[in-house]
Amino acid sequence: MIHNELPRPPALPDGAVRIFALGGLGEIGRNMTVFEFAGRLLILDCGVLFPEDSQPGVDLILPDFGPIKDRLADVEAVVLTHGHEDHIGALPYLLRLRGDIPIFGSRFTLALLEGKLREHRVKTAVTRVIEGERLQLGDFDLEFLAVNHSIPDAMALAIRTPGGTILHTGDFKMDQIPLDGRITDLNGFARIGDQGVDLLMVDSTNAEVPGFVSSERDIEPVLDAVFLRAEGRIIVASFASHVHRIQQIIDVAALHGRRVALVGRSMVRNMGVARDLGFLTVPGGIMVTVDELAGLPDDQTVLICTGSQGEPMAVLSRIANRDHPISVGPQDTVVLASSLIPGNENSVNRIINGLTKLGAQVVHKGNALVHVSGHASAGELRYLYNVVKPRNVLPVHGEWRHLRANKAIAVGVGIDPERVLLADDGVVVDLKDGIASIVGYVPVGYVYVDGSSVGNVTENLLKDRIVLGEEGFITIFAAVDMIESTVVAGPEMHARGLGVEDEAFGDIIETVRALLEQSLGDGVTEVHELQQRVRRVVGKWVNTQHKRRPMIVPVIIEG
Repeated sequence: MIHNELPRPPALPDGAVRIFALGGLGEIGRNMTVFEFAGRLLILDCGVLFPEDSQPGVDLILPDFGPIKDRLADVEAVVLTHGHEDHIGALPYLLRLRGDIPIFGSRFTLALLEGKLREHRVKTAVTRVIEGERLQLGDFDLEFLAVNHSIPDAMALAIRTPGGTILHTGDFKMDQIPLDGRITDLNGFARIGDQGVDLLMVDSTNAEVPGFVSSERDIEPVLDAVFLRAEGRIIVASFASHVHRIQQIIDVAALHGRRVALVGRSMVRNMGVARDLGFLTVPGGIMVTVDELAGLPDDQTVLICTGSQGEPMAVLSRIANRDHPISVGPQDTVVLASSLIPGNENSVNRIINGLTKLGAQVVHKGNALVHVSGHASAGELRYLYNVVKPRNVLPVHGEWRHLRANKAIAVGVGIDPERVLLADDGVVVDLKDGIASIVGYVPVGYVYVDGSSVGNVTENLLKDRIVLGEEGFITIFAAVDMIESTVVAGPEMHARGLGVEDEAFGDIIETVRALLEQSLGDGVTEVHELQQRVRRVVGKWVNTQHKRRPMIVPVIIEG
């Protein structure tokens, strides 16, 4: 059923657990899930989504806090699975609404969060948890499980309540030989499965990908070959949180006698945190500043920077656009050591083409194994289902094609299709007596951050921005005398972004003048009505004459 056809959810029955997402279903990003039992709320993750080209001017997209805004006093805690922006990035905005919400997360997750909170000038208490730990928060009995992911210290979470047991995988994969030796806790998954899992919430990102994800260690010989071939500088773009990938680059650089510099504020900050906490090991003497690197021969240098997703203000994008002190040429090799986040394909392709045009050799996932995903593929998901043996399944973290593929995997291992639920943001699922069912919908939307503005950008405003960017705009100014029913000044017309000179408006200006005089003569004295009539006639003219649909802004004043 389409979510807007669902009714408002009924009151939560006694002994039932309620689950609904404020972001993160049907999309990759904005992850935030609310669990409710006996009037108390537990929040899992609070992340952001990054804008697409169809959302001009938007900096970040937040989960919609609306459904819980009046219930923040009922929140027991926010629990974080790991430190990626799509899981922690919106937390400062939630804490603006209630600053004393208890926050729980792993050591590296909290270290990244604390830097973010300082930036936002938000102070709150945080509590570190470790894998294997159990924690009682009201009626929520939490157990934390270690999982592999593309960031250190990631966790899965078992939530035991009197209404049932829920197991949430977080973002995970099953690398059997991870770089840090911290494997996904399959024993823990199996143990909790044997005890009985009423609802399994499963990462769906790679559900369409067959088999198992390659190990991080499989990348090392590929990187070694890239370093062997490189004649000049090597520039590596990666996620600023992918400590394991940066560790690999540093290790290979040391093997080949190259010095390394980090470029980009988030890269420098995050790797500093990782190094201080012992998650990143750096051989002595290998790290230098960008200025020091400039004094070394190109074949002895490596730059590690941000911008692997084509972000316009990130270092790699600025290099490709020749808008950065660092430039590239025919002797340079650029490595994009990351996978594509859906929606970023065009931006990344522009970067690849820009760098190639400048003569650089560009190595990326499309032509070399320089990245492996942090999310479980179909084989790993199938394995998980067989280990946990859940009564009900709710695929999470993915676009709709990923959610459906995940459901097909669950059904394929013998789980009743009726017990595998597909939900959108705002869809409410109740778990009672071992049965999960969709019971309603709470309205949720996108909350846009535009500079210092939060929530003031609407869908209509975004449409206006798109029209302005793609079709341009026309302004029409006129002053009228309502008593004499005459036009006393103008009309004047000007266009921007339309590709039409103002001189081309001669005929339509006379038509607008005649329209205004006729409307005034007919007794139309409402300025808004006059503006609407002008907008319609100009819109019809520009569409007929120039096949364009610009924004039309009439300004009519009483002279």
